[in-house]
Amino acid sequence: MSIVVTAATGHLGTLVIDELLQRVPADQVVAVARNAEKAAPLADRGVEVRIADYNDEGALAKVFGAGDTVLLISGLEPNRREQHRAVIAAAREAGVARLVYTSVLGGPAADFDLAADHLATEQAILDSGLPYTFLRNGWYSEVYTDQIPVQLANGVVGSAGDGRIASAPRRDYAAAAAVVLFGDGHENKAYELNGDTDWTLTDYAAELAKQSGKDVAYHNLSPADHAQVLIGAGFPEPVAQLFVGVDDAIERGRLARHGNDLSTLIGRPTTPIADTIAAALKG
Repeated sequence: MSIVVTAATGHLGTLVIDELLQRVPADQVVAVARNAEKAAPLADRGVEVRIADYNDEGALAKVFGAGDTVLLISGLEPNRREQHRAVIAAAREAGVARLVYTSVLGGPAADFDLAADHLATEQAILDSGLPYTFLRNGWYSEVYTDQIPVQLANGVVGSAGDGRIASAPRRDYAAAAAVVLFGDGHENKAYELNGDTDWTLTDYAAELAKQSGKDVAYHNLSPADHAQVLIGAGFPEPVAQLFVGVDDAIERGRLARHGNDLSTLIGRPTTPIADTIAAALKG
Protein backbone atom coordinates (compact mmCIF):
# COMPACT_ATOMS: atom_id res chain seq x y z
CA MET A 1 0.00 0.00 0.00
CA SER A 2 1.48 3.28 -1.13
CA ILE A 3 0.72 6.97 -1.39
CA VAL A 4 0.51 7.60 -5.13
CA VAL A 5 0.85 11.12 -6.54
CA THR A 6 -0.19 11.71 -10.15
CA ALA A 7 1.25 14.52 -12.29
CA ALA A 8 4.19 14.19 -9.95
CA THR A 9 6.65 16.31 -11.93
CA GLY A 10 4.36 19.32 -12.21
CA HIS A 11 4.62 22.43 -10.04
CA LEU A 12 2.20 21.15 -7.39
CA GLY A 13 3.07 17.45 -7.61
CA THR A 14 6.76 18.04 -6.99
CA LEU A 15 5.95 20.06 -3.88
CA VAL A 16 3.50 17.45 -2.60
CA ILE A 17 6.14 14.73 -2.83
CA ASP A 18 8.64 17.00 -1.11
CA GLU A 19 6.16 17.50 1.73
CA LEU A 20 5.38 13.78 1.92
CA LEU A 21 9.07 12.89 2.21
CA GLN A 22 9.21 15.01 5.34
CA ARG A 23 6.53 12.74 6.86
CA VAL A 24 6.91 9.21 5.45
CA PRO A 25 9.74 6.98 4.15
CA ALA A 26 10.44 7.32 0.44
CA ASP A 27 9.57 3.67 -0.20
CA GLN A 28 5.96 4.45 0.72
CA VAL A 29 5.63 7.12 -2.00
CA VAL A 30 4.96 6.52 -5.70
CA ALA A 31 5.26 9.21 -8.36
CA VAL A 32 3.22 8.88 -11.53
CA ALA A 33 4.75 10.86 -14.38
CA ARG A 34 4.66 10.99 -18.17
CA ASN A 35 8.40 11.36 -18.62
CA ALA A 36 10.98 9.18 -16.89
CA GLU A 37 13.81 11.62 -17.49
CA LYS A 38 11.89 14.47 -15.89
CA ALA A 39 11.03 12.20 -12.96
CA ALA A 40 14.65 11.11 -12.41
CA PRO A 41 15.23 13.57 -9.51
CA LEU A 42 12.33 11.92 -7.67
CA ALA A 43 13.74 8.47 -8.28
CA ASP A 44 17.10 9.71 -6.96
CA ARG A 45 15.34 10.49 -3.67
CA GLY A 46 14.12 6.89 -3.37
CA VAL A 47 10.60 7.44 -4.73
CA GLU A 48 9.26 4.74 -7.05
CA VAL A 49 8.39 6.23 -10.44
CA ARG A 50 5.63 4.74 -12.59
CA ILE A 51 5.14 6.04 -16.11
CA ALA A 52 1.61 6.83 -17.26
CA ASP A 53 -0.29 9.51 -19.11
CA TYR A 54 -3.83 10.59 -18.28
CA ASN A 55 -4.68 9.83 -21.92
CA ASP A 56 -3.37 6.24 -21.78
CA GLU A 57 -5.91 4.00 -20.07
CA GLY A 58 -3.69 0.94 -20.46
CA ALA A 59 -0.82 2.59 -18.61
CA LEU A 60 -3.12 3.97 -15.92
CA ALA A 61 -4.36 0.45 -15.21
CA LYS A 62 -0.85 -0.47 -14.04
CA VAL A 63 0.00 2.40 -11.69
CA PHE A 64 -2.46 1.85 -8.83
CA GLY A 65 -2.70 -0.99 -6.36
CA ALA A 66 -5.22 -2.28 -3.85
CA GLY A 67 -5.16 -0.19 -0.69
CA ASP A 68 -3.27 2.74 -2.20
CA THR A 69 -4.11 6.32 -1.31
CA VAL A 70 -4.08 8.29 -4.56
CA LEU A 71 -3.76 12.01 -5.21
CA LEU A 72 -5.35 12.99 -8.52
CA ILE A 73 -3.89 16.37 -9.42
CA SER A 74 -6.21 18.00 -11.92
CA GLY A 75 -4.99 18.08 -15.51
CA LEU A 76 -4.46 21.16 -17.65
CA GLU A 77 -5.45 19.91 -21.08
CA PRO A 78 -8.79 20.72 -22.77
CA ASN A 79 -9.97 17.11 -22.39
CA ARG A 80 -9.15 16.94 -18.70
CA ARG A 81 -12.69 15.89 -17.77
CA GLU A 82 -12.24 12.69 -19.78
CA GLN A 83 -8.70 12.28 -18.43
CA HIS A 84 -9.94 12.47 -14.86
CA ARG A 85 -12.61 9.87 -15.56
CA ALA A 86 -9.93 7.52 -16.87
CA VAL A 87 -7.90 7.93 -13.67
CA ILE A 88 -10.99 7.37 -11.52
CA ALA A 89 -11.88 4.22 -13.45
CA ALA A 90 -8.35 2.84 -13.06
CA ALA A 91 -8.33 3.65 -9.35
CA ARG A 92 -11.68 1.96 -8.83
CA GLU A 93 -10.61 -1.14 -10.76
CA ALA A 94 -7.45 -1.38 -8.67
CA GLY A 95 -9.36 -1.10 -5.40
CA VAL A 96 -7.57 1.93 -3.98
CA ALA A 97 -8.37 2.87 -0.41
CA ARG A 98 -9.05 6.56 -1.07
CA LEU A 99 -8.93 9.05 -3.93
CA VAL A 100 -7.89 12.62 -3.09
CA TYR A 101 -8.66 15.25 -5.73
CA THR A 102 -7.46 18.84 -6.16
CA SER A 103 -10.72 20.62 -6.91
CA VAL A 104 -11.85 24.25 -6.83
CA LEU A 105 -12.70 26.59 -3.97
CA GLY A 106 -16.41 26.69 -3.29
CA GLY A 107 -17.27 23.34 -4.83
CA PRO A 108 -20.85 23.42 -6.15
CA ALA A 109 -20.99 27.19 -5.53
CA ALA A 110 -18.15 27.78 -8.02
CA ASP A 111 -20.29 28.98 -10.90
CA PHE A 112 -17.61 30.00 -13.42
CA ASP A 113 -16.42 28.15 -16.50
CA LEU A 114 -12.99 27.16 -15.16
CA ALA A 115 -14.71 25.31 -12.32
CA ALA A 116 -16.99 23.17 -14.47
CA ASP A 117 -14.50 20.35 -15.06
CA HIS A 118 -13.70 20.23 -11.35
CA LEU A 119 -17.34 19.86 -10.40
CA ALA A 120 -17.83 17.15 -13.02
CA THR A 121 -14.81 15.31 -11.61
CA GLU A 122 -16.13 15.58 -8.06
CA GLN A 123 -19.40 14.04 -9.24
CA ALA A 124 -17.59 11.26 -11.10
CA ILE A 125 -15.67 10.41 -7.92
CA LEU A 126 -18.89 10.36 -5.90
CA ASP A 127 -20.51 8.14 -8.54
CA SER A 128 -17.54 5.75 -8.40
CA GLY A 129 -18.26 4.87 -4.78
CA LEU A 130 -14.59 5.31 -3.84
CA PRO A 131 -13.76 6.87 -0.49
CA TYR A 132 -12.58 10.39 -1.28
CA THR A 133 -11.22 13.68 -0.05
CA PHE A 134 -11.80 16.87 -2.03
CA LEU A 135 -9.12 19.53 -1.68
CA ARG A 136 -10.95 22.57 -2.99
CA ASN A 137 -7.98 24.78 -3.70
CA GLY A 138 -8.27 28.53 -4.01
CA TRP A 139 -6.15 30.66 -6.30
CA TYR A 140 -2.39 30.18 -6.20
CA SER A 141 -0.41 33.31 -5.32
CA GLU A 142 2.03 32.40 -8.11
CA VAL A 143 -0.71 33.08 -10.67
CA TYR A 144 0.16 36.71 -10.03
CA THR A 145 3.75 36.68 -8.81
CA ASP A 146 4.95 34.67 -11.82
CA GLN A 147 3.93 37.71 -13.89
CA ILE A 148 5.97 40.24 -11.89
CA PRO A 149 8.41 41.12 -14.72
CA VAL A 150 5.48 42.06 -16.96
CA GLN A 151 3.68 43.81 -14.10
CA LEU A 152 6.72 45.97 -13.33
CA ALA A 153 6.79 47.07 -16.96
CA ASN A 154 3.08 47.45 -17.66
CA GLY A 155 1.21 47.44 -14.37
CA VAL A 156 -1.28 44.86 -13.12
CA VAL A 157 -4.11 44.26 -15.57
CA GLY A 158 -7.44 42.57 -14.95
CA SER A 159 -11.20 42.93 -14.79
CA ALA A 160 -11.84 41.86 -11.19
CA GLY A 161 -12.78 45.32 -9.86
CA ASP A 162 -12.52 45.39 -6.07
CA GLY A 163 -13.07 41.65 -5.72
CA ARG A 164 -11.02 39.93 -3.05
CA ILE A 165 -8.64 36.99 -3.54
CA ALA A 166 -7.68 34.69 -0.66
CA SER A 167 -4.64 33.18 -2.30
CA ALA A 168 -1.86 31.03 -0.89
CA PRO A 169 1.32 29.73 -2.54
CA ARG A 170 1.48 26.22 -3.97
CA ARG A 171 3.71 25.13 -1.10
CA ASP A 172 0.87 25.72 1.38
CA TYR A 173 -1.59 23.70 -0.70
CA ALA A 174 1.03 20.96 -1.12
CA ALA A 175 1.50 20.77 2.65
CA ALA A 176 -2.25 20.36 3.11
CA ALA A 177 -2.32 17.60 0.50
CA ALA A 178 0.48 15.75 2.30
CA VAL A 179 -1.36 15.98 5.62
CA VAL A 180 -4.54 14.60 4.07
CA LEU A 181 -2.74 11.83 2.19
CA PHE A 182 -0.77 10.65 5.21
CA GLY A 183 -3.20 11.32 8.04
CA ASP A 184 -6.40 9.75 9.30
CA GLY A 185 -9.88 11.17 9.59
CA HIS A 186 -10.13 12.75 6.13
CA GLU A 187 -12.30 10.16 4.42
CA ASN A 188 -15.35 11.48 2.53
CA LYS A 189 -14.62 15.10 3.42
CA ALA A 190 -14.27 18.29 1.40
CA TYR A 191 -11.92 21.06 2.50
CA GLU A 192 -12.25 24.67 1.34
CA LEU A 193 -8.65 25.79 1.08
CA ASN A 194 -7.57 29.41 0.86
CA GLY A 195 -5.27 31.95 2.42
CA ASP A 196 -6.00 33.39 5.85
CA THR A 197 -6.40 36.89 4.42
CA ASP A 198 -7.72 38.17 1.14
CA TRP A 199 -6.74 41.16 -0.95
CA THR A 200 -7.73 43.09 -4.06
CA LEU A 201 -5.62 43.56 -7.16
CA THR A 202 -5.25 47.19 -6.12
CA ASP A 203 -3.77 45.97 -2.84
CA TYR A 204 -1.48 43.62 -4.75
CA ALA A 205 -0.23 46.37 -7.05
CA ALA A 206 0.43 48.64 -4.08
CA GLU A 207 2.45 45.94 -2.30
CA LEU A 208 4.46 45.21 -5.43
CA ALA A 209 5.17 48.92 -5.86
CA LYS A 210 6.25 49.20 -2.23
CA GLN A 211 8.63 46.25 -2.40
CA SER A 212 10.06 46.94 -5.85
CA GLY A 213 10.34 50.70 -5.60
CA LYS A 214 8.64 50.93 -9.02
CA ASP A 215 5.45 52.72 -9.99
CA VAL A 216 2.95 49.87 -10.28
CA ALA A 217 -0.82 50.36 -10.47
CA TYR A 218 -3.81 48.13 -11.10
CA HIS A 219 -5.62 48.83 -14.37
CA ASN A 220 -9.19 47.57 -14.15
CA LEU A 221 -10.49 46.88 -17.65
CA SER A 222 -13.83 45.88 -19.07
CA PRO A 223 -14.14 42.13 -19.65
CA ALA A 224 -13.93 42.66 -23.41
CA ASP A 225 -10.78 44.78 -23.16
CA HIS A 226 -9.23 42.34 -20.70
CA ALA A 227 -9.81 39.49 -23.15
CA GLN A 228 -8.15 41.46 -25.93
CA VAL A 229 -5.09 42.13 -23.76
CA LEU A 230 -4.75 38.41 -23.02
CA ILE A 231 -5.20 37.47 -26.67
CA GLY A 232 -2.58 40.06 -27.60
CA ALA A 233 -0.23 38.43 -25.09
CA GLY A 234 -0.57 35.11 -26.90
CA PHE A 235 -3.42 33.36 -25.11
CA PRO A 236 -5.86 31.47 -27.35
CA GLU A 237 -9.26 33.14 -27.23
CA PRO A 238 -10.99 30.31 -25.30
CA VAL A 239 -8.26 30.44 -22.63
CA ALA A 240 -8.46 34.22 -22.48
CA GLN A 241 -12.20 34.00 -21.91
CA LEU A 242 -11.66 31.47 -19.10
CA PHE A 243 -9.38 33.92 -17.28
CA VAL A 244 -11.82 36.77 -17.83
CA GLY A 245 -14.48 34.51 -16.32
CA VAL A 246 -12.25 33.96 -13.29
CA ASP A 247 -11.94 37.73 -12.80
CA ASP A 248 -15.72 38.00 -12.96
CA ALA A 249 -15.89 35.29 -10.29
CA ILE A 250 -13.36 37.21 -8.18
CA GLU A 251 -15.45 40.35 -8.46
CA ARG A 252 -18.44 38.35 -7.22
CA GLY A 253 -16.54 37.01 -4.21
CA ARG A 254 -16.06 33.43 -5.37
CA LEU A 255 -12.30 33.37 -4.59
CA ALA A 256 -12.46 35.37 -1.38
CA ARG A 257 -11.84 33.79 2.02
CA HIS A 258 -13.97 30.71 2.78
CA GLY A 259 -12.74 29.95 6.30
CA ASN A 260 -9.52 28.55 7.74
CA ASP A 261 -9.36 24.91 6.58
CA LEU A 262 -5.94 25.42 5.00
CA SER A 263 -4.19 26.88 8.03
CA THR A 264 -5.89 24.29 10.26
CA LEU A 265 -4.62 21.41 8.14
CA ILE A 266 -1.03 22.66 7.88
CA GLY A 267 -0.88 23.76 11.51
CA ARG A 268 0.38 27.28 10.84
CA PRO A 269 -0.79 30.53 9.24
CA THR A 270 -0.82 30.57 5.46
CA THR A 271 1.89 32.51 3.66
CA PRO A 272 0.89 36.16 3.05
CA ILE A 273 0.94 37.50 -0.49
CA ALA A 274 3.57 40.04 0.59
CA ASP A 275 5.97 37.18 1.40
CA THR A 276 5.38 35.53 -1.97
CA ILE A 277 6.01 38.84 -3.72
CA ALA A 278 9.25 39.26 -1.77
CA ALA A 279 10.44 35.77 -2.69
CA ALA A 280 9.63 36.36 -6.36
CA LEU A 281 11.51 39.65 -6.43
CA LYS A 282 14.58 37.96 -4.96
CA GLY A 283 14.42 35.42 -7.77
